Amino acid sequence: MPYTVTPTALPGVLILEPKVFGDARGFFFESFNARDFAHCTGLDVQFVQDNHSKSAKGVLRGLHYQIKHPQGKLVRVTQGVVFDVVVDLRRSSPHFGQWVGVQLSADNHRQLWVPPGFAHGFVVTSESAEFLYKTTDYWYPEHERSLRWNDPTVGVHWPLQSTPQLAAKDAAGKLLADADVFE
Repeated sequence: MPYTVTPTALPGVLILEPKVFGDARGFFFESFNARDFAHCTGLDVQFVQDNHSKSAKGVLRGLHYQIKHPQGKLVRVTQGVVFDVVVDLRRSSPHFGQWVGVQLSADNHRQLWVPPGFAHGFVVTSESAEFLYKTTDYWYPEHERSLRWNDPTVGVHWPLQSTPQLAAKDAAGKLLADADVFE
């Protein structure tokens, strides 16, 4: 199998670990193969956009989602280390408001599948990190929302030593009780 797939505590959120071929020269792995992804996950998705960000230590991006045109995301880190978080925002889900966190790094090559209907964010725990992700729908800024990163109802345990660096939109994120959510 090209990937090892591990379910998380949130059904549908998956950790993918690609088969890495390494030797004294370095390593090689397929970061994405549509046929293998579908075979290993049982998901038939089409990715339409790739995004790439670089952030310094202590930067927290998220928790983002699109209320219309929800995006599935396949995320990974190509440099550094992040603590990646997913929150279930589907009101009809028995896991509504629950979260999972996974360490993604350039060294562990892990990827995380974030289905539509979930908020997503990460905090950089290394000196810097480069973060890549594929999306199943385009970015529509008018439909983008931010769930407050430190909502006590959700209770994410971020590995932080101090207050994170936030974008203005993330600092103004809404509490779960006030947020637009999915049915």
